[in-house]
Amino acid sequence: MKEIRWHGRGGQGVVTVSQLLAYAALREGKYVQAFPEFGPERTGAPVLGFTRISEKPIHVHSQVYEPDVAVVLDPTLMGGIDVAEGLKGGGCLVVNTDVTPQELRKQIGRGDVKMFTVNATRIALDTLGRPIFNTAMLGALVKAADLVSLDSVVQVVRERFSGKIAESNIAAIRRAYEEVRADG
Repeated sequence: MKEIRWHGRGGQGVVTVSQLLAYAALREGKYVQAFPEFGPERTGAPVLGFTRISEKPIHVHSQVYEPDVAVVLDPTLMGGIDVAEGLKGGGCLVVNTDVTPQELRKQIGRGDVKMFTVNATRIALDTLGRPIFNTAMLGALVKAADLVSLDSVVQVVRERFSGKIAESNIAAIRRAYEEVRADG
């Protein structure tokens, strides 16, 4: 089983993106869970989302404490929250930032995880015209971690959204998939 923890703020689409990943895995015949954890329920407050993906039925029903992957939609959270807390050695940290993975590694201080960065905010502004970067981060995650195929994600986005909204989000996903940077 692979466990993913999403870090963002209320209104940034953490719940939606964790569900899109789960639906893509479900399309591939996998077992899934997707659920949020809210603090104070208001726009801008820190929010966690979780996705579990497994080849076998999932029997655990708790928060994800030791994720295989942590995804940070909003880099401003990194100053006050340990986004790598509990992240398994050998796991992945995928962050929306314009710094390099090597610079991120220095900031985080973890030599035992893979670091990935992408400027999802810029991608969202270019493709969507708004700073809605959750789907761009999904594209980066698909490239960083072998969880689901890009085709499955594209299909799910077309099912969830329609017309220009779907196509703009797919453009953001594809661009982030191509632009995500790894540290090794």
